[in-house]
Amino acid sequence: MSFDSVREQEEAKRLLRAALTEGPAHAYLFHGPAGVGKRAAALAFASELLGGDPRVERRSHPDLYVLEPLGDQIRIDAVREMRRDLHMRPFEAQRRVYLVFAAHLLNDEAADALLKDLEEPPPYAVIALVADEVGPLPETIRSRCQAVPFRRLSERAVREHVAANAPELPDAEATAIARVASGRLDRAERLLDPASAKRRAALLEAARSVYAAEFDPSAAARTLVEASKQRAAEAKEREESALEGLDLTAREAEQRVRRAARGAEREELLASLEELASWYRDLVAAAAGAEKALVHVDRADELREDGSLERLEGAQLAAELVRETWRRFEEFQLSPALAFEALFVQLRRAFA
Repeated sequence: MSFDSVREQEEAKRLLRAALTEGPAHAYLFHGPAGVGKRAAALAFASELLGGDPRVERRSHPDLYVLEPLGDQIRIDAVREMRRDLHMRPFEAQRRVYLVFAAHLLNDEAADALLKDLEEPPPYAVIALVADEVGPLPETIRSRCQAVPFRRLSERAVREHVAANAPELPDAEATAIARVASGRLDRAERLLDPASAKRRAALLEAARSVYAAEFDPSAAARTLVEASKQRAAEAKEREESALEGLDLTAREAEQRVRRAARGAEREELLASLEELASWYRDLVAAAAGAEKALVHVDRADELREDGSLERLEGAQLAAELVRETWRRFEEFQLSPALAFEALFVQLRRAFA
């Protein structure tokens, strides 16, 4: 595994290559949006630190330790177990490498326990935290790690990924998927799935229904909520299959399945809001004749029909209302059914 497998992210790869040349620091913080290559880069970095051993990619190298959350948090017991391993000398390589995936899910006790080893790590240990966001991590942890920033990928990079995975896709559809994915390969891959394509079609019909003659805000809200529950069920099934044959307690297995389902449900809710906002921004672009700026280029005919000057002001307000709901979902624990129904009532008023 090498950095060549990671698309773009030139700044991150430059920092990591310099670390390999000059000698690594004791701790790193890989941070940035999900689905942009952080995990792949962390494994590639670990592979280089451990002599390019192919066992790193399989996570079976004796000097590689991977910590991931079992439930919706990384708890202190898991960090204590890693700390015990941390003081064992390398088995084969010159170093031992510790990867903490989803480090933003460290709870307070676990973060405090990890801090002690970030302050005085063994000389042979390299610890890499991988986080989708740095806000939840204490400043004391952030300050003791060398930051390795990751950005959303360019449309071109995502488009190439889509073309490689679905070469038969029409250009307009492939471009739309690349733009809707917003720089994230994980979203692009999901949008290629037939079940996800059906959910996207239903979402866009709900978006259009807001300015139709007949409109039911409850039905529109249900479309989004049911889509998130379908994603959760799919993630639950995949995780259960992945756990078969692993030596986990029933509690650990249950926590991993629950976390996968909750994470998928939340991700679908946020992604749905992002696409909803982009539809109303597309209405503005269509009304202004800026078709090259459309996200949903595969729906250009519908946008030409819907994007009238009379709807311009309503579409601008609608996009902002959706963005505000997205921000509240990010910050607070909201009831999706109630929040979405309230949103669709507001959207109807915006176009009225």
